[in-house]
Amino acid sequence: MISEVSLGGSPLPDWPLFLEIIEKGVNYVDSSVSYDNGNSERQIGRMLKALGRDKAFVATKFHLRGNRSEASIIASVETSLKRLQSEPIDVLLIHGAENPDDLTDERVLSAFDKMRQAGKFRFTGFSCHSNQAAMVRRAVDCGRYDMIQLGYNVFDIDRPEQDPRTYTDYMADSGLRELLRLAAANGVGVIAMKTLKIGGRRQKLEAYRTGTATLQQAMLKWVLEDRNVTSAVTEILNRTQMEEDLAVIGAPLTAGERRMLYAHVAENSSEVCRGCAACRKSCPAAIPTTDMLRSLAYVRNYGKSGRAREAWAECGGGQALATCRDCGTCERVCRYGLPVRRLLREAATLLDA
Repeated sequence: MISEVSLGGSPLPDWPLFLEIIEKGVNYVDSSVSYDNGNSERQIGRMLKALGRDKAFVATKFHLRGNRSEASIIASVETSLKRLQSEPIDVLLIHGAENPDDLTDERVLSAFDKMRQAGKFRFTGFSCHSNQAAMVRRAVDCGRYDMIQLGYNVFDIDRPEQDPRTYTDYMADSGLRELLRLAAANGVGVIAMKTLKIGGRRQKLEAYRTGTATLQQAMLKWVLEDRNVTSAVTEILNRTQMEEDLAVIGAPLTAGERRMLYAHVAENSSEVCRGCAACRKSCPAAIPTTDMLRSLAYVRNYGKSGRAREAWAECGGGQALATCRDCGTCERVCRYGLPVRRLLREAATLLDA
């Protein structure tokens, strides 16, 4: 059994707080070979030595980039194992998968098979930021994946109180709730990430406070009330955030908190990309708009300027954006009315410097 609230490793809290969070019962830690230049995995390995291997389940990820091969995948995982100084990895995931064919790629499956036989990991999984419908269905159909880590947050509300013209019913359009049910019905666990869409900085949004609950607490409660979600990954960087997040465990979302969430979503919906990838799929210049908007979110909402620049460079940055024909197709197909072109220009201004 893993804790309802899980600890994200990009970044991890400072050392004393990290140990305290684990001691308080958070027993699932999410990382990746690329987080904090490998220091995330190193710190997790140090924690396991200090507290004992039975204190936490560890998930880490490898990337599928460039000229992938069975050997390159195994080499990446071996790097993670050296940093963690512990075998096996509890859950080994593909990082940021969005092409269903990657899930059944023989190179990937062969690498998984060989490493599992060698006792390098226990369970398979992948994280997914976009194209979720196709990814979940392929994972269920192929029967090779034990867990999926999906972006899931309050901006995926399926029964908004606001006029639909103000906030489109994303859950009905995407079928995400049905996807979660499909995964659960087939024994595939779901870990929710990007649960606090306002970002890791946790801006003081007192206008949305209801009673003693903060907006962030209400967001976590909303995710955890879905019984098809196993756990919610959050970044906990200080004691206030730790107390805030752990207080939601077992606490139901109240009617007042639900109204608070709907008000927040209605007021901020037109600036938040849900990662549905409709704009990217329709772009005549094949610009990776979804990845670019995620780069903007890293710096604008999460305060992660380094990660934002890295992600921006990975998707081609300003060079890719220069091919934009300014035709407006991205905005016409966006069901949320996002000013995609303006947001992309804002990203370029912030991240090309």
